Amino acid sequence: MKERIYVCHTFYHVYVACLKELALPTEKQGQAELVLSTMSNDFGTLPERAKKCRLFAAVYLFDEKEDTEFPELAKYHKDRGNIVVNMLARIKYTKLLGKLQEPYVPVDFKQYKDIYVFCDSDPIGYYLSYRKIYYHALEDGLNCIQYYDTARYDNRGHFGLKAWMSARNLIFIQNGYGKYCLDMEINDKSVVPYPCKKYIEVPRAALVERLTDEDKDVLLRLFLEDMDTLTEKLNRGAEEKILVLSEPLCDLDTRKRIFSDIIEQYGMVDGRQGQILMKPHPRDELNYEKEFPQHIVLSGSFPMEMLNFIPGLRFKKVISVLTVPNGIRFAEEVLFLGEDFLDRYEAPELHRQNEQI
Repeated sequence: MKERIYVCHTFYHVYVACLKELALPTEKQGQAELVLSTMSNDFGTLPERAKKCRLFAAVYLFDEKEDTEFPELAKYHKDRGNIVVNMLARIKYTKLLGKLQEPYVPVDFKQYKDIYVFCDSDPIGYYLSYRKIYYHALEDGLNCIQYYDTARYDNRGHFGLKAWMSARNLIFIQNGYGKYCLDMEINDKSVVPYPCKKYIEVPRAALVERLTDEDKDVLLRLFLEDMDTLTEKLNRGAEEKILVLSEPLCDLDTRKRIFSDIIEQYGMVDGRQGQILMKPHPRDELNYEKEFPQHIVLSGSFPMEMLNFIPGLRFKKVISVLTVPNGIRFAEEVLFLGEDFLDRYEAPELHRQNEQI
């Protein structure tokens, strides 16, 4: 029986997996294995570096398939106008989606004592429930449920009935409501509007606080493919640096307008234009180097938290729209614009999901 395996969908997920491993006694480190789902993220050369990292014994790529890859599932999405008939269709959908993932799963999960899954809302959650394999869920992003409780939003209407069915593995609901989900680690239970009995609080700040210089070096070597290029960009230009964190918001044209407006409205320091650096979100398809050639564009292929570990790095200001910036320690000021700001660019119901539960 193997010890631990992590199923990750983003760079940030890998970062949290590393924090958890580095919190273990030294003699227990290096036993974990890592599964990287390619469904929604291009990990680039990270798998090669992860294989060399002392934290992981093995690294696997998972060609996880969205349900749209299987035409036979489409009929189960049709609303029949009757809760009983809809639930019968969902029962069939739940089992079939899990079964259809099987040829693409790269490991035998039954060989592991502990399985940690980020985004069990993705097909991996359906697969593990289909195979009746117990696992631990982890919060997708920092305090993300505070703003978007996907389990309750995706199951609006008769949630109690649906949760009861999920607890008996008839249907599947993510984030702690599935029968085979043992528990779900979240950063801060106090900010969650709708509690779940399986939530357990594991503050990520505490995991960061205990990192040694050696631990930080391990993380930098894992996530930064070209440290020299990054350092050159970070040292370029004026001292009054402002970092703008991009996000895959709205359509591309609206997204360009959003970040143009952010730079125009918030890109000043003491009445002077600051040096703007932009860090694209890994899933953001806008070409920032083309659209913002006057500014410095960093790579999107590492979690922003790596900037915390670069000695002497300080930004005057960091600006975010919806990315929760609580983990940022490299800035004098952090500006979180939030949903009120985004209301100017798209219908509020498109991003105020918790208000619709």
